[in-house]
Amino acid sequence: MDTQRLILFAAFMLISMSLWQSWQMQVNPPPTRTISEVSGNNESPVATPASDLPSVPVTANTGQNAQTVSTPSVAEKMKSGQRVSVKTDVFDLEIDTIGGDIRRVALLDYPVDVNTDPSPVVLMNDKSGLFFISQTGLLASSKDSNYAPDHNVSYKIDKLSYELGKESELKVPLTWTSEDGLFTLTKIYTFYPGKYKIDVEHKMTNNSDIAWQGHLYRQLQRTNVEQASMFLHTYTGGMISKEVDGFEKIDFPEMAEVNLSRANTGGWVSMIQHYFMGAWIPPQNSQENYYTRVSNKNTSDPHYIIGSISPSQLVNPKSTIALKDVLFVGPKLQTHINELAPGLDSTVDYGFLSVIAHPIYWLLDQIQNVVNNWGWSIIFLTIIIKALFYKLSAASYKSMAHMRKVTPRLKAIQEQFKDNSAEKNKAMMELYKKEKINPLGGCLPILVQIPVFIALYWVLLESVELRQADFMLWLNNLSAPDPYYVLPLIMGVSMFVQQKLNPAPMDPVQAKVMMMLPIIFTVFFAFFPSGLVLYWVVNNLLSIAQQWYITRSIENA
Repeated sequence: MDTQRLILFAAFMLISMSLWQSWQMQVNPPPTRTISEVSGNNESPVATPASDLPSVPVTANTGQNAQTVSTPSVAEKMKSGQRVSVKTDVFDLEIDTIGGDIRRVALLDYPVDVNTDPSPVVLMNDKSGLFFISQTGLLASSKDSNYAPDHNVSYKIDKLSYELGKESELKVPLTWTSEDGLFTLTKIYTFYPGKYKIDVEHKMTNNSDIAWQGHLYRQLQRTNVEQASMFLHTYTGGMISKEVDGFEKIDFPEMAEVNLSRANTGGWVSMIQHYFMGAWIPPQNSQENYYTRVSNKNTSDPHYIIGSISPSQLVNPKSTIALKDVLFVGPKLQTHINELAPGLDSTVDYGFLSVIAHPIYWLLDQIQNVVNNWGWSIIFLTIIIKALFYKLSAASYKSMAHMRKVTPRLKAIQEQFKDNSAEKNKAMMELYKKEKINPLGGCLPILVQIPVFIALYWVLLESVELRQADFMLWLNNLSAPDPYYVLPLIMGVSMFVQQKLNPAPMDPVQAKVMMMLPIIFTVFFAFFPSGLVLYWVVNNLLSIAQQWYITRSIENA
């Protein structure tokens, strides 16, 4: 087995996994609509009555006493108030005065498609079927409290348009006041230039003569929009941090099956999709309770909710307290999200080979900092990986070169003992022993490299930094297939050349199958992102050069 066979094997595994995931999506589809079905629908979503949603008990410690509170209810109908426009250098964002929800977020630096649709990606939206919003509110410990501004109350705002200029930050305050005027909640969003993090402060002022006690909750609510790619299915759903072993995915079917209620210190909750996410990050010393719920559960457009509830907060009479959290809405840029909370970079989903993928990404990023071109970064990364495995590859190629040298003698043995398998195998083993050839010598060194190849596949697939990254000439989007199929064709030719450098298979049927594989995989790779195909092409060309040199040296010895 040579590097070509390694590539075939690794590609076969990846394609098999992709096809399996796609098949699973077909035979067990989630309760969702596709983008094409809902793109023209601009109606506001309607939630089911709160009575349809069982409450999830949450226990939070407050001194000696424990308070129990249910998760926030869902209004019968999602109301809409005035829209507050907020513009920064990275956001075009809308806040609704009902609940102070963030109802729309457009990411200005990320076009939908660099070639066909330059409009920015709209990550958050409150349109039916594409629903994804961020909400916060207060839950009072006392059921008869008049001071419980949840995400259904109406806030007052000073103005309807804010824009971040040259200042270092932009604050957007929204205020709710109780009917008796004695309790005030001010929700303050703070935006920063070049940042996808939003600081969110809840300032509670109690001017009554009675202490107020309750909880702050933050939640993300969205529908499930089905991924359209056949070969490159990526995870969309909930993810939460875990104190012991990092993180846990909670997909939409799991949310529909059971309501989560889990205690955790700090951490984060998120809704992730390919390249982008929304995440709430509470204070890291806070004893939080994570929860999930589903509204519209028995409809064709369910809303999945994931959030966290703070421990019980006490606001004494004639006093004010402030609670601060961080909301992240944007691309999963690892250099940014690493700074926000421990383990938040795990939302970049590299799968079961993350321990290998993260160092590979780090190396790719370091190269990018020097060359400032992701296409060249992939090329130099391929060269470095090839150099690291040079000796292993050389051992494989030497074994194959020796096999190629004795192929005529092997064919003679096969012809001589074609009716006696035992004698044929015995004669072949004697030849291997005489020529000091290990039949497995070409396989074992290459098998070690397979996890690296697969990990690199996930790095190139999952890293938002490569999304629509420009390379050169016609390749101005490394995350999309080559529009002219040049790279897949080069890769197919390079695989064919490698076959000619390898010893021919002894079995005629196997030989015919091997001759067809370059054509088959050229078709497969025509649908793969060009950044991935670029890696395979460069690796093939380097392998051909190394194998040709070693084979020639041995044959001329």
